[in-house]
Amino acid sequence: MHIAIAGNIGSGKTTLTNMLSEHFNWGTHYEDVESNPYLSDFYGDMPRWSFNLQVYFLNSRFRQVMDIRASGKSVIQDRSIYEDALIFAPNLHDMGLMSPRDFENYTSLFGLMQTLVAPPDLLIYLKASIPTLLRQIQNRGRDYESTIDEKYLTNLNQRYDNWIDTYQHKNLLILDVDNLEFPTVKADMDFIIEKVNDKLAVNS
Repeated sequence: MHIAIAGNIGSGKTTLTNMLSEHFNWGTHYEDVESNPYLSDFYGDMPRWSFNLQVYFLNSRFRQVMDIRASGKSVIQDRSIYEDALIFAPNLHDMGLMSPRDFENYTSLFGLMQTLVAPPDLLIYLKASIPTLLRQIQNRGRDYESTIDEKYLTNLNQRYDNWIDTYQHKNLLILDVDNLEFPTVKADMDFIIEKVNDKLAVNS
């Protein structure tokens, strides 16, 4: 079983990955943030490092999906491969932060990868407003995220909503993070677990 958690920067993906993994005894694959050699440079100079960063993430996510399918185990993935290619890279291109040449190269690479991977058995989308995202980004206190522009997050949120509205792969669970305090409120986490169980039962 492959479960992926999608959502904008600061939506709570890693926290929910941890909590669901502990409850269901699932394996985990996390977004490569701490050891990513491009992330800090990217936030300091987006036009220079956007292509490098996106290729790094795409390669990392592709390896994760292949490993998950090969393992035969139930694994929850912190961010899906689709978000890199359908949200972050197009957003950088449209903002003039990734050149048309680099974007075309990136899109071609994703197209090839897409023929080799299957969608997750369940996609959990964490929908959050900009104030919620900014608050949670500030609370976790990563230095390289201190320069994230509100407009950048707004553009990403719009792309996430458009993507989810047209998502056609198997199971989808949308969670409104603005109204769920799952890291600290047990009832909210119980609600999420119930919804996940319902979706997995439909998919079984």
